[in-house]
Order: sequence, then C-alpha cells, then structure tokens
Amino acid sequence: MAQKSYTITDETGIHARPATMLVNTATKFNSNVSLEYNGKKVNLKSIMGVMSLGIGKGAEITIITEGDDANEALEAINKIITSGLGE
Repeated sequence: MAQKSYTITDETGIHARPATMLVNTATKFNSNVSLEYNGKKVNLKSIMGVMSLGIGKGAEITIITEGDDANEALEAINKIITSGLGE
C-alpha cells in the first residue's frame, strides 16, 4: 500500500477535466486506487465517484494505492496532481 496527501490549489478544484485525467490514469493500473476526501473514500477509477465528492480549492485529499503496481500508480497520479491537474 502507498498513499500521499495533497492540497488542491487550482481555483476550480477537481472538476470534469482533471477528474477525467485522474480516472484515465488510475485505470491503467491493476492496483486498487482510491481518493479520500472529507471522510469519504471513492474508487479513483470511477468518474462518478470522483465528481460526487465536489472537491474544491483548498481541499485536502489523499490518494491510496494497493496492489502489485501501487507505487507506479501513485507516481503517475502524483505527476498529474503536482503539474496542476492539466490546467
């Protein structure tokens, strides 16, 4: 298992475009990938799950990966988040 926490700095938070980027990246891996926010945990491979959280600017989120390629999955997702979520 691997995990990393982030603070969302984009003005619009995680809206449709960045959520799609995160989901598309997560689905490339065999590991279970979850996003935790405000006490709720969703599958990062589900666009509906991610969008249901309503993650805005300043939100503290945690990405959790579990499985044989957990570290690689977390690294790929880390690149997207730290590069500004594609914005």
